[in-house]
Formats: sequence, structure tokens, C-alpha cells
Amino acid sequence: MKSFVVLLAFIAIASSAPMISEDELEDHFTQFKDQFGRSYSSKEEEFYRKRIFANNLEFIFNHNRQYYAGLKSYTVAVNNFTDLSNKEFRAIMNGLQYVATSLKSSEMVHEDEAISGLPDTVDWTTKGVVTPIKNQEDCGSCWAFSAVASIEGQHALKTGKLVSLSEQNLVDCSTPEGNDGCDGGLQDSAFQYVIKNHGIDTEQSYQYKAVDESCRFNSKTVGATISSYVDVKTGSEAALQTAVANIGPISVGIDASQNSFQFYSSGVYDEPNCSTSVLDHGVTAVGYGTDKGIPYWKVKNSWGTGWGISGYILMSRNKNNQCGIATGASYPII
Repeated sequence: MKSFVVLLAFIAIASSAPMISEDELEDHFTQFKDQFGRSYSSKEEEFYRKRIFANNLEFIFNHNRQYYAGLKSYTVAVNNFTDLSNKEFRAIMNGLQYVATSLKSSEMVHEDEAISGLPDTVDWTTKGVVTPIKNQEDCGSCWAFSAVASIEGQHALKTGKLVSLSEQNLVDCSTPEGNDGCDGGLQDSAFQYVIKNHGIDTEQSYQYKAVDESCRFNSKTVGATISSYVDVKTGSEAALQTAVANIGPISVGIDASQNSFQFYSSGVYDEPNCSTSVLDHGVTAVGYGTDKGIPYWKVKNSWGTGWGISGYILMSRNKNNQCGIATGASYPII
């Protein structure tokens, strides 16, 4: 019976394969396996992954045809996730546990919406306050990377020293604050942990493992401390803009559930199917600007440099809070 069910799944995937020849598909799939070091446990598993790859390749081809026809503002491309279904991808990579009533938990709210006089472009990656792109790997710890990036930024702005901090410290130790390691969490809960713990360890002293482990926090290797945190006014891109311009890198939650996000490659991401309230991924807003007349947020992701624009994405700005980028934003105070 189990074999029959698996066979039906293979047939369902194969029935929607792209309109390219099997030889062309084989060439693309071989290149993909070579580039990303893929090997599969059985012929059945490889067949299954190849069919998923074929469907994703068709999506990529179709989307980019629209881009070159002037109908899309961004491109998508084959990447490390192209042999994963969107459901599998979301289950592995998107670990933000957004709950509207609990995320806005700070008594302090950033409500400044006075954008007049702000710079037209802000990019904190050029100011020495943003660490290189990191990789959460197969662990739903995006919330930890988002929180750490904003702490790193505030610490650098306060002290003049950019120190890479430990996401693994948050993964292993912030369960009492409500986080669940590789199964997800919240940036605000991470901030609460760092406040109560009187600090977070450096990356060098507490290195990332991409799995849940026992807490190994060492007070002798603390890299930064925070005293409190501030939630940005919910849903206000103006308030988020003043925060990014005047405060620094800001932790944000977004809806990253679409196929288009999974395979994003370049340009300004514009996805009308995004939710403004159902957020599943933690990232960091590190700037804003305009590209070919399109306003964008510059966002640091945690999926390695092989995704997006060397690990970054430009997301639509002032487009009705698209993907919820201003729904769950916050930042720490050193």
C-alpha cells in the first residue's frame, strides 16, 4: 500500500513536468546536483527530487519570461532549494512563530512617522555595522539570525566595534522565553532572553551548529548586552523608515511563503499574493532606496550568499505593507 501511495505521488508530480525535453531536464538536473553537491539515498528518491526540480524549473522559466517581457520587476533562479517542494521548503527554512498579540510585547513603541527630511537612500551594509551574510542551514532559526543582526548593528553603532554574535546561544538557551530552537521563535522573545541573561555570547565562542543543543552560555565570553527593546508601530512603513534611517538595522518578520521568494534572484521583489499578517520568516531591514523608480527595502536574509543578491533581497516599499514587512518590526537598545 505504501509503495502504491508513493507511486501516485510520483505520477502526480510527473504529470505537471515542464515542456522541455527529458535530455534538457537531465542536463539541468545534473548541473544542479554538481553545483550543490546533491546525492540521494535511492533511485526512487532521485526520481522524486528530479520531478520536483522539473516543476520548479518550469516556474522559474515562466517567471523570467514575464520579467524579460517587462511584466515582472525581479528575477528568480535555480538555487540550493530547487529540489524541494514549497511545502518542504517552508517547513525547513521559515521558523518565525508570529502571533500578533505576543510579538508586540514591549512597553516602548517607535511611532515616529515623520519621513520628511530623511535621506532618499540608506544602506547600513556600507557603514560597518552589518556582519557578513550567515546561513541558518536546515534549521528554523531565522528569528535568531534576525534578532542577532539587529543587536550586532546597535552594538557596533554604540561601541564602534562590529562583533559577530551567537545565534546558537539563542537557539539553545531562550526556550524559557517561549522560543523553540530550530522549530521556530520570535525576535522579541530573543531580546527578552538577552536582557534577562545579561548578554549574548560571541559567535567565535559559541559557534552555530544548526541543531538544538544544551545551553552552553558563558558569561566570560559575552559579546554584547541590551537593556530593552522597542516595537515599531504595527503596519506603518513610515515608522519603519524612520527607524531604519535613524536607529539602524531593524528586525522584521515577513511572509516568505511564496515560490517566488524561494527562488528570488535579483530586482525588486513584488509579490501581490503575500500576506501582511501571516508572517513566517525573520529577517533584518538594513536599508532602503529606489531601483529604476521602484522603492525598496534592503533586507538581509540568513540563507547563505547563494540565495538572492549575495544573500540580500530588495523588497517592495510603500506598497501597502507588502509581505507584512512593517507588521512585526522591532529593535534592541544597548
